[in-house]
Amino acid sequence: MRIKYIYQQFFSHISILIIAFIIVSLLFAHFVENMVYENKVKELTEYGETILNDFDRTGQEFVFSQYQHVLSSQNINFSIFDQMGRVVYPVSTSSPQTRITEEGWKWLSLGEKIVTKHNIKWLDQDVSLVALPYMGNGELVGGILLISPISGSREIITEMNQFLLYAILITLSVSFLLSWILSKVHVSRIQKIRKATSKIAQGDYNAYIPASNFDEIAEMANDFNEMVDQLKSSNEEIDNLEKRRRQFIADVSHELRTPLTTISGVIEGLKNNMIEEDEKEKGIQLVSQETKRLIRLVNENLDYERIRSNQVKLSKERIQVKEVLEVIKDHLLLQAEQKNIELIIDVDEQSMVFADYDRLIQILINITKNSIQFTNQGSVSLRGYQTDEKTIIEIIDTGIGMDKHEVEAVWRRFYKADISRKSNQFGEFGLGLSIVKRLVELHEGKIDVISEQNIGTKFTISLPIKSS
Repeated sequence: MRIKYIYQQFFSHISILIIAFIIVSLLFAHFVENMVYENKVKELTEYGETILNDFDRTGQEFVFSQYQHVLSSQNINFSIFDQMGRVVYPVSTSSPQTRITEEGWKWLSLGEKIVTKHNIKWLDQDVSLVALPYMGNGELVGGILLISPISGSREIITEMNQFLLYAILITLSVSFLLSWILSKVHVSRIQKIRKATSKIAQGDYNAYIPASNFDEIAEMANDFNEMVDQLKSSNEEIDNLEKRRRQFIADVSHELRTPLTTISGVIEGLKNNMIEEDEKEKGIQLVSQETKRLIRLVNENLDYERIRSNQVKLSKERIQVKEVLEVIKDHLLLQAEQKNIELIIDVDEQSMVFADYDRLIQILINITKNSIQFTNQGSVSLRGYQTDEKTIIEIIDTGIGMDKHEVEAVWRRFYKADISRKSNQFGEFGLGLSIVKRLVELHEGKIDVISEQNIGTKFTISLPIKSS
């Protein structure tokens, strides 16, 4: 059975209010009834005590007739009885008879009054009854019996109950209206969350809810908005990963296709004797170069995946910066001279770096190869110095440089600053700099690049002196 939330809210509010009003009404009605009867008994008791006191003071029976005249106008009757229960005043058949029980006489003989608030009949009327003892020398001499019909009291009670009923009806009407409005407000807020959830389910991650800190629903809206931000961020990351996956497949396919096509063409030429005898050696060398190129591409991919997934363990040690830079210069000097590039080393003799030797060489060779690749008849400077907390290594070239967009994208896998330039075999796959960045991060360091077109590029590596 499906019941809308607004009706659940409304009925829960109203049922609580109705139950509360019923309980309060019953208690109030009982309180009013008791109060009216108590006042009536108190009034009869005061009259009886006054009559007995005046009679005791004067000793004259005319006191009774005076009070009889006054009290009859208030619909109150009284009678005087002796110790035997006989009515001595007034002597009339219409006067109230004592009809006091044995237990009542015991209380009177002890000097206690008898009270009956209601549920007693006299002359076919429901009445309130009070009997007061008159004591002489410690013994019961007689007493006074006062009777008043409770019809007037019931009228008061009925009138009070009517006013109470009107108040309850008015209050319930206002409560119904307020409960319906509040239920609508709460349901409307929940509906906003529901609609936003539906939008998200349909792929719209811009479904935000006005939020505040008013109550739990507002806090839930805040949490919902945070969830939307996280889902939006995750979805964007998934989209980026999917784009990168597609780009990776396209790049790898492109990189593999070129050498494989070359190898296939040369092998077919050799197989079908389509290559001249004096050109066969050259063809075999071309196959060898393209095979090495494929091996290098596969190795770089495997190395990148190991580094990215933190499967590489570093063996850090203190290394002299000058020694490392000298190794880099010796390794790449021939390639630099082929392009009329001067390799310059500028390093402090005392500078040390805390790093894995093999991986540091890999980092610096990758960056320096890129600098040589995009520099013609200029210079590439290798600088190193040490501060109190870190070691700084800079590779600065006077090459063609990059624009702002290329600087931001240079760390991406398979990215090439200029896809048309493949004159140099080193760094041509676009994997080197992405590997470099990850290796620097594994060293808990930082790498930055600054470049201007036709001026040059500067790579700055910052490594901590001690590992955290």
